[in-house]
Amino acid sequence: LPPAGYDEQTAKKDAAPAKEKPDTKSKMERLFGFKKEDLTSWSSLVALLNRPTDPASLGIFRCLFGLLMAIDVTQERGLSHLDFKYLDGAPVCRFPLFNFLQPLPLDWMYLVYVVMFLGALGIMLGCFYRFSCLMFISTYWYIFFLDKTAWNNHSYLYGLIGFQLTLMDGNRYWSIDGLRRPSIRNAHVPLWNYTLLRTQIFIVYFIAGIKKLDADWVEGYSMSYLAHHWLFDPFKVILPVELINLLVVHGGGLILDLSAGYLLFFDATRPYGFLSVTYFHCMNSQLFSIGMFSYTMLATSPLFCYTDWPRRFFAHFPAFLRAVLPLTSPDQQPSASCVYPEISSTSTERQEPPPAPKAPKLRFKHRLAAIFTVLYIIEQFFMPYSHFITKGYNNWTNGLYGYSWDMMVHSRSHQHVKITYKDGQTGDIGYLNPGVFTQSRRWKDHGDMLKQYATCLSQLLPRYNISEPEIYFDIWVSINERFQQRIFDPRVDIVTADWSPFKPNPWLMPLLVDLSPWRTKFQEIEGSLDNQTEIVFIADFPGLHLENFVSEDLGNTSIHVLQGKLNVEVVEEKKNYTVQPGEQIKVPAGAYHKVYTVSEDPSCYMYVYVNTTEAALQDNFTKLLEIQERARNGTGEPLIAAEGEEVNATDPIVQLFLKRQRRMKEVKKRREAGVLERFERFAVKKYYTIRRGFLMTAIALRNLAVGLPPLEQLTREVAFANMKAPQADGSQEERLKDEVGHGEL
Repeated sequence: LPPAGYDEQTAKKDAAPAKEKPDTKSKMERLFGFKKEDLTSWSSLVALLNRPTDPASLGIFRCLFGLLMAIDVTQERGLSHLDFKYLDGAPVCRFPLFNFLQPLPLDWMYLVYVVMFLGALGIMLGCFYRFSCLMFISTYWYIFFLDKTAWNNHSYLYGLIGFQLTLMDGNRYWSIDGLRRPSIRNAHVPLWNYTLLRTQIFIVYFIAGIKKLDADWVEGYSMSYLAHHWLFDPFKVILPVELINLLVVHGGGLILDLSAGYLLFFDATRPYGFLSVTYFHCMNSQLFSIGMFSYTMLATSPLFCYTDWPRRFFAHFPAFLRAVLPLTSPDQQPSASCVYPEISSTSTERQEPPPAPKAPKLRFKHRLAAIFTVLYIIEQFFMPYSHFITKGYNNWTNGLYGYSWDMMVHSRSHQHVKITYKDGQTGDIGYLNPGVFTQSRRWKDHGDMLKQYATCLSQLLPRYNISEPEIYFDIWVSINERFQQRIFDPRVDIVTADWSPFKPNPWLMPLLVDLSPWRTKFQEIEGSLDNQTEIVFIADFPGLHLENFVSEDLGNTSIHVLQGKLNVEVVEEKKNYTVQPGEQIKVPAGAYHKVYTVSEDPSCYMYVYVNTTEAALQDNFTKLLEIQERARNGTGEPLIAAEGEEVNATDPIVQLFLKRQRRMKEVKKRREAGVLERFERFAVKKYYTIRRGFLMTAIALRNLAVGLPPLEQLTREVAFANMKAPQADGSQEERLKDEVGHGEL
């Protein structure tokens, strides 16, 4: 960048000689932007990290980040459904990081969200910038620590960026503070502002790639279902689904994460990096419900460009827009936050050599900024591998999901969850619905949350005449397409069980990784089945048993032993059957049975069954569809009345068929909708979601200011806030909410 006061005439005079001068920059300086000498001593490193830098790119990022966080408050942070998230007065089990953290009363929680929203707006506008950052991060981290079940990597990233911006001079460019205080407008920012943000984004990509070197990801088991998504249809022209899963989904994700940070950093590869990460994040925005994460990562990409890119970009806009656009002038003000080299001679004679710079004067705050930068970067590289310290949070995967950057590396499915309680005084045994007293399902996979859940249940059950309850959990999980197996010991009373954040969980069952090679066999077995036959693969430990009930809808249910030795007890018949590897036994429908593992090693077996009720219903649907087609061809009686007429179908099968046909027609119509119609539907949905959040916030703030109104008025106000978009057919949403699974089948 040209120094301040370097006018155009001087530039013209120097233009010709400058062309003749060879490039004196070393290769390292051209590649990395600094010289080797900048790293030879602590003082030179401090001077480098506090080097004056253009504030333009940082200012644009600050604005984009604030905007995205303001939107995020109404979306993923939950402002629009806050009353459902924090149920006032209801018996609810919560999962804070620290047990002493509890949510405030509902109206006060709305105030917390208002503070966070205003803080995000202040960051976006650069208005009372430092105070706005404090408003945002204080409330954000409070809400973050309040609920571990909502943790994910990108929510953690938002908090980190907010913290970093609090310490940075992000209001030096295109900000209201710059209008209020001309002394900071367009002033330099120290290089460490960019160093922190760039390194943070590099870590997100690179560590995510390192975590994807996990064998399950490399072999294509982590996210295999994604290959069937419509976004990968173009690849299906040249590749089978199996190769799309292995090469595109998993191989492409691994390569991109490992290389994205490097591609964005270097000038020569930056265009390819921009193209790759833009395509990647646009796809992710459609594949996953991850809120503003994709757009936030897109907003971080320009940070890797030259810091004056906004000036060059906005310089191409018409002159009449310059008043509202960011500054394009290259002239920048000096800043006390930066370190400037002192010049030993003031001579400007062209015959003399250029003046030699003196060692800059380093102040305490410059050294402190450098120390913070170095320690923060070390800490961020260390945190994803710090699980040897917090051993209590380790389960089959390391640590709480949220700060390890192991994004999408593990997928889980839960086949069976049973909660048993025992009255400590009477010995009576009963069962609880899984998830009772909580709105989360994440406790199933984390020992620390299970301990919190059991403790909460032990405090709530005495209200229902259950004294000194013991709580037992039997949770079956499959991770990355392995066998369904227990994750926690079902014989341990979790209420009294030991748990420490710094010691391994003693009641965690080991993941049976030795059985992982069976997954290849699973695919062969599943490929040999017809469309109506389903299968579940089970693995269990010696000395334990699975108690199961076969629904009457599931005919021809049988157990096939793959490994180990089983003893199957049919409860009603009061009979036991021993089953060896390679053998099978049919279990009766509508009855309980128990499967005991009696071998010394873990057993492996599979349930094979047919949903006979669904199969019969599908046959009936096929026949009805044939009747409908004949009616359309004029060779049979009509099954569906003309448009606007009611059908008097008393047969429940016919009613179900007509309902399904209407749903399929509506789904087809939505999927074939044009871009404008899709955008309108999206915009209307978001409008009513955001509308509800702000109306409920207004009600809460009014309640805090003047007190609660009469119940009838409050009911009307909430009903008005809950108003939904008008539908062409009142039952449309009801018909579409299960459009994939057809739950009535």
